[in-house]
Amino acid sequence: MSTSVPHGHTWARQVKKEDEEEDPLDQLISRSGCAASHYAVQECMAQNQDWRQCQPQVQAFRDCMSEQQTRRREELQKKKEQAGAHH
Repeated sequence: MSTSVPHGHTWARQVKKEDEEEDPLDQLISRSGCAASHYAVQECMAQNQDWRQCQPQVQAFRDCMSEQQTRRREELQKKKEQAGAHH
């Protein structure tokens, strides 16, 4: 069994070119406030090439995204309630 990175996916973070549009997933992660933990997962994967060795980073990213989703859901609920109160 080979431990090399599969062809077609590089785990190292790509450097963005000036004229290149930012990836929508990267934009989402940046807006979430979880970019640092996402990059920690990418760096761990680049170093270890084994996701099992990166579980602390994966869990931190998962926790961050869950918290962000909860905050977003609460924000949307408040907006919905405020819109309903104005009618």
